Amino acid sequence: MYDGYYDEAHQYMHGGMGGAGSFSETFRCYSVAMMPTRSERPELLYGGKIVMPQSALTKLSALHISWPMLFQLTNPAHERVTHSGVLEFTAEEGRVYVPQWMMQALLLEEGQFVQIKNVELPLGTFVKIQPQSVDFLDITDPKAVLEQALRNFSTLTEGDIITFKYNDKLFDILVMETKPAGKGISIVETDLEVDFAAPLGYQEPAPVARSTPTPSLIGSTTRIAEHTIAEEIGFVPFGGSGQRLSGKIPATSSLNTTSGANGPPIPAALRLPPGKLFFGYPVVPLKQKNTNAEPDAVSATTFTGQGQTLKAARRGGGTGSSGGGSASGSSGPSSSGPK
Repeated sequence: MYDGYYDEAHQYMHGGMGGAGSFSETFRCYSVAMMPTRSERPELLYGGKIVMPQSALTKLSALHISWPMLFQLTNPAHERVTHSGVLEFTAEEGRVYVPQWMMQALLLEEGQFVQIKNVELPLGTFVKIQPQSVDFLDITDPKAVLEQALRNFSTLTEGDIITFKYNDKLFDILVMETKPAGKGISIVETDLEVDFAAPLGYQEPAPVARSTPTPSLIGSTTRIAEHTIAEEIGFVPFGGSGQRLSGKIPATSSLNTTSGANGPPIPAALRLPPGKLFFGYPVVPLKQKNTNAEPDAVSATTFTGQGQTLKAARRGGGTGSSGGGSASGSSGPSSSGPK
């Protein structure tokens, strides 16, 4: 079985071990889906770290490479470059396994050669990213989700499209800009400021045209015409007429209750909540007097009872007593007077 092109002659042809303290090797590159012992680990499938052989660890240790170990991956055929960290040293000799998004960034096919060398990258302070789908806007807390996803990355390279998984869905993110400026930055143990660009394909909502506001009523924000229920039942606010105690018909009120915008202000419109019906207020008009009746007939039916007084009997008794005394006085002299 052929496990890859990896020997001393090959190393020398591609630059060998390089200078002192420098690691530079060429391996056959495969995606992590080709690993014999592949497991569904997110840090392996959707991270920014690679799997190298055990011999690479031995050489790196001999060169006293400091941690974290950061590498530059180059595809000489297409002059494509990216950066990564290392996850583990369990790959077969002569092979290196990288995430699928890294294969696409380097324009590599399964089994093609990739050159790997150790590098030192500055600690990043700022990165600007752009989601490649508007589905990214459906994430409730994108900042927290992205922070969790970047824990599986050691480096970020400007121009790369990285991939992470959230809620069983894959999201692609374009690294648009990094600071300090350069091809790559380290994001290990650093405070990184993240700026989000509008997702690819996102369109601003069209502005809603506002209609010209109509004059509103005093004490109300709507017009009576807007209350269709009032129109259906024929409701007119304060549509009755006034009544006077004298029975005379009052003059027409100067307040026009149905006037529009040019007339005087009218009371607030009837407001009904949805699902409510208005059946009108009961109107009980006052009974008007019969102005066509004759005065005698009117007076005949007025005060038809008989009054009573406490002095009535006393007045009657005094009158009878006076009459009797007069008769007695006239008869007295006739009987007792001289003849």
